[in-house]
Amino acid sequence: MAVQSLDTGAIERSAVRKVTRRLVPFIGLMFFINFLDRTAISFAGPNGMTNDLAMTAAQFGFAAGIFFFGYIVLEVPSNLALHKYGARRWLARIMVSWGIVALLFTWVSSVPQLYVLRFLLGVAEAGFFPGAILFLSSWVPLRHRNTVLALFYLAQPLTTVLGAPLAASLIQAHGLFGLEGWRIMFFGVALPAIVVGIISWFYLSDKPADAKWLTPQERSWLTDELAREDKAKIVAHGRINGLALSDKRVWLLSTLYFGLIYGLYAIAFFLPTIIAGFEGKFGTKFDVFDKGLITAIPYLPAAVAIYVWSRFVAKRGVQGWHIGLPAMIGALSIPAALLMGSPETTILMITITACAIFAALPNFWAIPSRFLVGPAAAAGIALINTIGNIAGFAAPYITGLLKDATGLYQAPMFVVGGFMALSAVIAFSLDRKTPNGEALQPHKA
Repeated sequence: MAVQSLDTGAIERSAVRKVTRRLVPFIGLMFFINFLDRTAISFAGPNGMTNDLAMTAAQFGFAAGIFFFGYIVLEVPSNLALHKYGARRWLARIMVSWGIVALLFTWVSSVPQLYVLRFLLGVAEAGFFPGAILFLSSWVPLRHRNTVLALFYLAQPLTTVLGAPLAASLIQAHGLFGLEGWRIMFFGVALPAIVVGIISWFYLSDKPADAKWLTPQERSWLTDELAREDKAKIVAHGRINGLALSDKRVWLLSTLYFGLIYGLYAIAFFLPTIIAGFEGKFGTKFDVFDKGLITAIPYLPAAVAIYVWSRFVAKRGVQGWHIGLPAMIGALSIPAALLMGSPETTILMITITACAIFAALPNFWAIPSRFLVGPAAAAGIALINTIGNIAGFAAPYITGLLKDATGLYQAPMFVVGGFMALSAVIAFSLDRKTPNGEALQPHKA
C-alpha cells in the first residue's frame, strides 16, 4: 500500500520512534544479560574461583577465551538459521540454551569442567550478537540505523556499571545454600537468561509486516522503505548471496573489528583482577563490593561516550575517522594505564580506553549493512563478528600467558595497544578507494 507523500515524514517519525521504544530496550536487555553471563567469570576469578580451583593466570585466561571456540564455529550457521527461521524463535532458543548452561557453572568443581562449560556456553550463545545486529538493522532504514545501534550498544557498558555491583552483592552472599559466593553469583546471573528468553518468544516480531503494534501505514512505510534500500544495495554492490564471504571489504572490516574486540575483552576479563592487584601494588584495601564499584567506574563514562559520539557521527554520516580516532586513543591509553603511579590515575586511563572502544563499536556496525543484503548480510555480519571473537579467545589467553611469563600486566597491555593501533590504521583507510575504484566504505547515507 502506497503512503501519501504528504504524510510520509510524520509516519516515518512515528514508526521509527515506536520501533526504537519497543525493540531497542528489550534487545538491549537481552544483550545486557548476554554480556553479563559471558563475563561473569571475570568477577568469579579474583573472588574465590581461581583459589578454589587452583588456577594459574594462563588457565584463567584459557577458560575465559575457550568460550569463543564454539561461538566461532557456529556463528555463521546460527545467523543463517536466524535469517531462515526468524529472529523471534532463534533468539529465544539461543537465550534459553545459554541460560541453562550458565546455571551449571554453579556446581563446577575442576578446571577441566570449567573449560567444558565455557566451551558449551559459547556453543549455546553462538549467533546472538550478530543476530541482534541483523535483527535491529532489518527494522529501520539506513539513516536511522546508527542511532538505533548506538542505543542498543549502551547495554554493554551498562552491563558492568550495573552488573559489577550486582555480581559483588551476590558474591557477598557467601554461604547461602552452603555455596561459595562466586557460585551464588553464577546462579543469580543465569536465571534471567532463561526467563527473558521465554518472554522473547511472545514479545518479538520477526519483521515490520508482522508488528501489530504498528499502524497499517507505519507497517507499509517501513516495509516499502526497507525493500527499496535492499534493492538499491543489490544494484550498487551486487551482494545478495554467499559471495559476500569473498568480498575484501568484509575481511578488512573483520580485521578492524578484531583489534577493537581484543581491547574490549582484555579489559572485560582482567580489569577485576587488575583492581584486586592494587592491594599489593599500591597498598590499598578494598572489600568485594568496593572492587565491584571500582570495576564499574570506567563503564559509566563509556556509556556517555557512546551516546555523545554516536549523535555527533549521526549528523555527519559514519566515516573511517569516526572509528579510527577512538581506536587510536584507546591504543595509546591502555598500555599507559599500568604505568601510572596510583589507583586513581590507573582507573582514569582505563576509563579513557573504555570510552574509546565503546565510541568506535556502534559506529563500526553501521558500515557492513551499507553494502550487504539478504543472506549475504547474515553471513557477512556473522563472519565479521566471528573473526572479532577470535580476539575474544586470544585477548584473555595471551594476556594470561604474558602475565605468568613476566609477572606483570604491562607487556600484555602493550599488545592490546598494538592491535588497537592496527584497527585505527584500517579505519582511517576506509575513506579511500581500492585500486579498482571500489569504495572500502560506501557513500554516506
